[in-house]
Amino acid sequence: MAMSRRFGAYEVSRFVDGVYKAPVGHLLHRQGAEALAAALAGHQGETVDMDVNCFALSGPDGVFLIDAGCGTAWGAGYGHARAAMIDAGIQPADVSRVILTHIHGDHALGLIDGDRPYFPNADIWVPEADLGFFSSADARKTLPPARQGGFDLAARLLDVCGAMLLPIPMGKIDDDIEAIAMPGHTPGHSGYLIGSGDNRLLLWGDVLHVSELQAKDPGVGFVYDIDAALAYETRLKALAEVADHGLLVSGGHLGGFFRVERQGDSFRLLPQPA
Repeated sequence: MAMSRRFGAYEVSRFVDGVYKAPVGHLLHRQGAEALAAALAGHQGETVDMDVNCFALSGPDGVFLIDAGCGTAWGAGYGHARAAMIDAGIQPADVSRVILTHIHGDHALGLIDGDRPYFPNADIWVPEADLGFFSSADARKTLPPARQGGFDLAARLLDVCGAMLLPIPMGKIDDDIEAIAMPGHTPGHSGYLIGSGDNRLLLWGDVLHVSELQAKDPGVGFVYDIDAALAYETRLKALAEVADHGLLVSGGHLGGFFRVERQGDSFRLLPQPA
């Protein structure tokens, strides 16, 4: 069952597409191996496990999605959000807009069903800087082959969903939805602030992957970040602003909705039941 909360004009529901088991070896620390070992003290196992989420926003103009999960592209362990949305009464044809936080497979592959768009009636809104970067042959040359998946995905999206793709700048993109630049993980990585006044939710994409670990020590990062230094700055700024302004937060890999509390130079995520 999806976890739902209302923010402004939108009922926001979180759907879990699967669980990604990231190898511990994919973790980094900006201060080096000793700092990473200290951050991982007490961690059990060879992976750090994280939900893969997408979010449905039901409002006056129909159903929007923030991200689309993996679909079936990553195997039988994923694609569960599709069935969960149908169980919740959301058919693929009901979705009028999909807004991506960034162009990575666990956020965008769910847009594709074989050689057709999975959401046939949806406009697909993509952060302008990501669309430009991942469509650039010159930008591709700046990254090693193992980190070029976003370029292949962008090409696939343009091929299958090209007429549906719309680049979006930062700022207000709809009533009670504001796009906020949160670069580092990708050049155009974006968060979306939902609601108004004291009742607001920040869906921050991949600002954090492993919530407790990175909240306690924001210096922990992943090899998936295209610009690790900028991703760290964004992570620290986002944690501080969410804590200082009392926002609720969720994202691509958080296990629910949370408030953020400062604890000296680190932070703590406090689960907020629906």
